[in-house]
Amino acid sequence: MSAEASEQVTDAELVARYRRDPHLFTAVHDRYYRDIYLYVAGRLDTQIAEDLAAETFLLAFDRRDRYDPERGDLRPWLFGIATNLIARHRRKETRHYKALARLGPEPVVEGHEDRVVTSVAAERMQPHLARALAALSGGERDVLLLVALGQLSYDEVAQALGVAVGTVGSRLSRARSKIIALMDKENARG
Repeated sequence: MSAEASEQVTDAELVARYRRDPHLFTAVHDRYYRDIYLYVAGRLDTQIAEDLAAETFLLAFDRRDRYDPERGDLRPWLFGIATNLIARHRRKETRHYKALARLGPEPVVEGHEDRVVTSVAAERMQPHLARALAALSGGERDVLLLVALGQLSYDEVAQALGVAVGTVGSRLSRARSKIIALMDKENARG
């Protein structure tokens, strides 16, 4: 199946086709790999992202007969698998955010004209944001990062995590409140 043809095929049709011919699962990989990779890279790091994105598709291929199109689209199902793989790395993820928080901002080099103000501000905020992310519960962090990095809707996040849409909303609301409070506290220090 050509890339152009796979773009026009719905997820349900794609699933039906790859169930008949497992070689067509590459179309699923081609369609969603970048989204999964970027999500995992945003949660962890690029080296782990390659491994976990690949593992996501390996597990999806192995479990392809268990996918139920009645429960939702492929995209949230794949994000759910990726999120579960990330959960295995949760301790490492938390250590990663805590290490970023200890680093502090990189010093600004005077006279470096091509640095823009937003870049400098973002670098200075990185340790504060990392501390705030590390302070969230795993569920809150998952929801926040699926929305922010994965750009999933509330319904898709609910499908990915196997929770109610209301749970997604409440976790996201708590995560936002905690991040705002922690960032305000950091700014008051600063």
